Amino acid sequence: MAKRDNVFGVIVFPGSNCDHDCYHAVKHVFGQPTEFIWHKTEIIDFRFKAIILPGGFSYGDYLRAGAIARFSPVIKAVERYANEGGLVIGICNGFQILLEAGLLPGAMRRNKNLKFICKNVYIRVENNKTPFTNACKEGQVLKIPIAHAEGNYFADPGTIEELKRNQQIVFRYCTPEGEITEDANPNGAVENIAGICNREGNVLGMMPHPERCAEEILGNTDGMYIFTSMLNHLKELTPV
Repeated sequence: MAKRDNVFGVIVFPGSNCDHDCYHAVKHVFGQPTEFIWHKTEIIDFRFKAIILPGGFSYGDYLRAGAIARFSPVIKAVERYANEGGLVIGICNGFQILLEAGLLPGAMRRNKNLKFICKNVYIRVENNKTPFTNACKEGQVLKIPIAHAEGNYFADPGTIEELKRNQQIVFRYCTPEGEITEDANPNGAVENIAGICNREGNVLGMMPHPERCAEEILGNTDGMYIFTSMLNHLKELTPV
């Protein structure tokens, strides 16, 4: 893989509303060079060491969440970037877009109560050997907020078994004690799935918003584990 410079990229779609939150977390909390990338961008060059698809309502979530955004020119660039080993994280709407684009398996349905849900939830780290969770312990419980109407992850039984076999299920909704229960599942997601990665481990999609709980002033810093893990991974890749 070609050497990348130390720049994070935050993609901006019409309707994105968490792009500035992600930018703030990476640039001002973690002190990393960060740039916005407009959705019409056709090339993501090697200056970028990680790409974030933020939450929001890209293209108004018309048709369904992420269904139009996946046709933006930048998605082809993200696909090439990911295929070359670049780190890509899709948060909430970003996760929905990655699913629609086929960069991750499965789909999102409406929440089981057919209502928008905005609250803190607990998620259990199922795989701490990814670039996004290496700062966590396996089984660690994180409190991270959600804010979505279509977070009900679904995949056919064969795909779910493959996700399990390849340890691609990264986060599951749980109780504060780490138990996987139906009551702890806020949206009806199959197997309580809150986040998955691709087989190579360099693309992650998660519905909870780590950028909303990544500094003390917000009253919760559990989201820092995700960004710290990414920085740990990138530091290992950087030649001394």
